[in-house]
Amino acid sequence: MPTSTSTTRNLRRSATNAGRPPFPATVVLGIDPGTLVTGFGVVARRGSALRLVASGAITNPSGSSLPERLHTIHTRLLEVIAEHAPDQCAIESAFYGKNAQSALKLGHARGVCLLAAMQHGLTPAEYTPREVKKSVVGNGNASKDQVQYMVKALLGLDPSRMRSDTSDAIAIALCHLHRRASPGAHHRDWRAYVTAHPEKVKS
Repeated sequence: MPTSTSTTRNLRRSATNAGRPPFPATVVLGIDPGTLVTGFGVVARRGSALRLVASGAITNPSGSSLPERLHTIHTRLLEVIAEHAPDQCAIESAFYGKNAQSALKLGHARGVCLLAAMQHGLTPAEYTPREVKKSVVGNGNASKDQVQYMVKALLGLDPSRMRSDTSDAIAIALCHLHRRASPGAHHRDWRAYVTAHPEKVKS
């Protein structure tokens, strides 16, 4: 269940230690765009500690028109951003597949996601699926199940199945956190970090 805005704000503050100022958390929104399903994940990081703030999927009926779907994605994403007030945003970049029509529809979905983010002052970083898999799993050709496993291991999530669109969005947020503030200069990806520091993985 997504946390409240006040909880999200509390994640940005830590108790003062020996007169030192609080060390704020960084809150990142990851977005996996799609016209039928757009996944999102809000992840907070303070130091080496990670926490899932909120996640979910914005879904559209298969019979709805493209304009209706885009309106739903834009409206719901604005609500997610307003509620959790992320500091940064990351989104899956455009790719070129064999189906030009599908690629065009995906481009529309990405467009409204980018617009929603920019309307809240967020300039999204863009990562390819391969970059995300490499960062989170350590293998650019990893399967969706492998990505989901690492997402759950890093964040201590319930082992029950979650939508791949949701876990992919969370992985995008984790990729961004790794790229912008690596858990250690000698750790090439999150898998390497977990291997070196198993005590950091939530149970």
